[in-house]
Amino acid sequence: MNTVVEKELKLKKELSIWQTTFAGIGIILGAGIYVLIGSAAGMAGSAVWISFLLAAFVAAFTGLSYAEFSSLYSKDEGEYIYAEKSFSKHIGFLVVWLIFFEGVVSAAAVALGFGGYFANLFSNIFSIPVFLVALLLVIILSSINYYGIQQSSWLNMFCTSIETLGLLFIIFIGIPKIGSVNLLEMPNGFTGISTAAALIFFAFIGFEAVIKLAEETKSAKKVIPKALILSIIITTIIYILVAVSVVSILDYKTLGESKAPLADVAASVFGSKAFLVLSIIALFSTGNTVLLLLVTTSRLTYGMGNEYKSLRFLSSVHKKTRTPWIAILLVMLFTAAFTLFNDITLVASITDFTIYGTFITVNAALIVSRYKYPKLKRSFKSPINIGKFPVLAFLGIISSLFMLFHLDSRVVIGGIILTIVGYGLYSLICRGSK
Repeated sequence: MNTVVEKELKLKKELSIWQTTFAGIGIILGAGIYVLIGSAAGMAGSAVWISFLLAAFVAAFTGLSYAEFSSLYSKDEGEYIYAEKSFSKHIGFLVVWLIFFEGVVSAAAVALGFGGYFANLFSNIFSIPVFLVALLLVIILSSINYYGIQQSSWLNMFCTSIETLGLLFIIFIGIPKIGSVNLLEMPNGFTGISTAAALIFFAFIGFEAVIKLAEETKSAKKVIPKALILSIIITTIIYILVAVSVVSILDYKTLGESKAPLADVAASVFGSKAFLVLSIIALFSTGNTVLLLLVTTSRLTYGMGNEYKSLRFLSSVHKKTRTPWIAILLVMLFTAAFTLFNDITLVASITDFTIYGTFITVNAALIVSRYKYPKLKRSFKSPINIGKFPVLAFLGIISSLFMLFHLDSRVVIGGIILTIVGYGLYSLICRGSK
């Protein structure tokens, strides 16, 4: 196979600000909103929109830290560089170790969600195991990822447009109903709001993945910060409007018991045909999320190949497609392995542990960076500062800890075990191999 290492051949810089922003929107607007809004409404009541707003603030605090860092460094290693520069190579490796598993496990979980929708839609025609559909999806999308970043980007833009139209449709049919319910009704008080926010936060995860496209984005240090902020703002507006619409159409108790909440909302207005349409849109949504997770996780893996001699093989770039083929293959194999789990719910929940741990580390790294490298030119700077101290980064740490404490104890234990394994791996193959 014709390959060369990254030192001789670089990835193509082809992505514009809108393509990068669409990538952020596409991964944020993934499976979460189509699945979780029902459960969240059951917890928070008609005031579930407040939960989305709360989760958006948590995402924004950390998103602004990512934006500032991305204006300083434009490598696909992302969080590794941030943690390594502010703390140490060891902390950087541990963060990337957790993010890698967040990516492959999330991709597998969402692929299984795609398999479930697919199996249900075609159950009257033929029967196919959910895991097999998920496995085939991972292989097909990995092939697209291998073929080229431009192809992945155009497919993402198409799927993002479809899933966004589905959400805009829900907003449209809900407009005449707005005002028919008390949007401040909280059956479980603020506890219900905050618990729903912790759950809903999964629907915001993905904005940070934009930084892993830095080496394939034109003028990355200027474009990436803008794409991060735009993707969070646009998706927050859409989420809040969807939340207001769904509780205005269906009672929050009914939503709380629904396994396909948005499809049920559409069906309550237009009947079974609307249920079918929203289910198909959900296929585009889940498929798009899997594609973006495969792309960004493979770029992170590729980036780590440039950091350690023992992992140098991961930085191989294919001469023809100009994509990191070994990193893509590795991510595909790990994701495929996780699709074989019959019950991946608990395993997938560990992604929440990894993302909160990562957010805490990135925000702390920004605080340290402000004092450790005060003379670095920052083309974007997180707002609201006391001297050099970034207030929003501190709030990002506090809010992430708040979310972390809402996780199941088994998830926390699993996350700690995963971290210990990462520590051992660093000591075994990476220490001193730079």
